[in-house]
Amino acid sequence: MGRVLVIGAGGVSTVAVKKIAMNADVFTDIMVASRTKSKCDQIAADIKNVKVKTAQVNADNVDELVALFNDFKPELVVNLALPYQDLSIMDACLAYGVSYLDTANYEPLDEAKYEYSWQWAYKDRFEKAGLTAILGCGFDPGVTGVYTAYAAKHHFDEIQYLDIVDCNAGDHHKAFATNFNPEINIREITQRGKYYEDGEWKDTDPLSVHKPLNYPNVGPRESYLMYHEELESLTKNFPTIKRARFWMTFGQEYLTHLRVIQNIGMSRIDPIMYNGQEIVPIQFLKAVLPNPGDLGENYTGETSIGCRIRGIKDGKEQTYYVYNNCSHEAAYKETGAQGVSYTTGVPAMIGAKLFMQGVWKKPGVWNVEEFDPDPFMKELNEQGLPWHEMFNVDLEL
Repeated sequence: MGRVLVIGAGGVSTVAVKKIAMNADVFTDIMVASRTKSKCDQIAADIKNVKVKTAQVNADNVDELVALFNDFKPELVVNLALPYQDLSIMDACLAYGVSYLDTANYEPLDEAKYEYSWQWAYKDRFEKAGLTAILGCGFDPGVTGVYTAYAAKHHFDEIQYLDIVDCNAGDHHKAFATNFNPEINIREITQRGKYYEDGEWKDTDPLSVHKPLNYPNVGPRESYLMYHEELESLTKNFPTIKRARFWMTFGQEYLTHLRVIQNIGMSRIDPIMYNGQEIVPIQFLKAVLPNPGDLGENYTGETSIGCRIRGIKDGKEQTYYVYNNCSHEAAYKETGAQGVSYTTGVPAMIGAKLFMQGVWKKPGVWNVEEFDPDPFMKELNEQGLPWHEMFNVDLEL
């Protein structure tokens, strides 16, 4: 039996649940739950080969979650809800006794702060309960950690320099839209940049460091240094790393809209009073921006995400570039979602599958790079995210 409960009903969940259903030999019973049951019903209605159960749940409420777990009796809970809800879902998993997987680390609602410390603090409790918690099993974080572990296992004696590069060369034909939850996306991009070098973290002003990088099948794109959560776990788990950075591409039109949003106060995460009631500007903005889950139909182009690594092998310096390119059109044709949702939802399914098969299963709280990367890399090729390698090329960084 492989009973899986997915929490969340956005674009990533749409992909993950549909891919879970495509692997029905492993996942025998599937439920999707969120605050809005109609969204879950919509996902379930698109799946014809197996019956997908749906439920309404408030993921902030531990008692509601435990009651749902008692009703469905999952073996694994896949958290594709908001990062603010990670801890309540982990608490519920411990209270009921079920393993856990997510795609993004916890952040407090009132502060754009990305740290694994809150979730790493659960390690002893999950270990004592004999439960597994798999953290950050999307693409970045997620696949990028597996890529790094694969490189360390097969191609390097010592990884010294790591640059994660994320390019979305797609066009959704909207004046301004975010590719995943607007609130999370804008909070992430507008925070101060940070990278790791020579044993310490160094800060930069938001999007102040940038340079053009060439992406396979895409060409040059201006790429901006920013902080991303996997840098924290990767520098911890691969202590030979001397420098680790994360780069993401943004078009000028996107950045212009972002500056306006910031300048007029719409990116604020603190509550204000409006017409006698309290609202949070960025949450209001989310309500009026295009829904990321609806972008797929007219989305053209592709994403290109990978790891550019420099280090030592057999006493000699070596460079290595491992990456995936994902077509928005192909992703939509298969799952009805655009490529950014696809590249996050597929790895979540793969992590869940490896857990169900007992391959990625050990008590405690773990980041993906702490498991054997080989079976995950094999699944990527088979589940729609094939990867490619380049050796001893100019990494441009």
